[in-house]
Amino acid sequence: MPRPRVVVLDYGFGNVRSAVRALERVGAEVELTADRSAAGEADGLVVPGVGAFAAVMAGLRGVGGDQVVDRRLAGGRPVLGICVGMQVMFAEGVEHGKRTDGLAEWPGVVDKLEADVVPHMGWATVEAPAGSVLFSGLADERFYFVHSYAARSFPLTDAPAERLTPPLVTWSEHGDRFVAAVENGPLSATQFHPEKSGDAGAQLLTNWLGSLR
Repeated sequence: MPRPRVVVLDYGFGNVRSAVRALERVGAEVELTADRSAAGEADGLVVPGVGAFAAVMAGLRGVGGDQVVDRRLAGGRPVLGICVGMQVMFAEGVEHGKRTDGLAEWPGVVDKLEADVVPHMGWATVEAPAGSVLFSGLADERFYFVHSYAARSFPLTDAPAERLTPPLVTWSEHGDRFVAAVENGPLSATQFHPEKSGDAGAQLLTNWLGSLR
């Protein structure tokens, strides 16, 4: 069986080399590029991200990444967001009182964690829902987080079942509960860094690659 082809979007923000190596180790054929055609045609697209929400959004728009993500999802083609690459999938981010529009694939706001110690840095467990593909075989595992901001609610989970199937939302805690991961059709995302999460992160990436076939 051919290896799944994955593009890690190179737009100037993110721990891209670590993500490339982690995906290669679990069997993907990986290209690091900002080329829109390659990003659109790959079996899977990874959107990494570190730093400020506004800067990441500016970088994405600078290479047309916002359009690539939108077109892929409209066509049911898988996308995986990591860290701030997950945060920008929400409608907006709030940093230091400034609001920045996100990609608005999901409603909701990313803002500062309410905790005694920020940033949240280190290993933590997550609460994954039944039926999760990303967390299959990963009960009670710990994942590596580095972040000061997060989504602390997910409005789509309150949608009436007859209107749409609610996304699968995984939660974690640091001061209060926050969204640790989301699985929503072709769009998946993690607040933590699977590429820095050892064997558990490798298994999660393996699970995601399996969903591309």
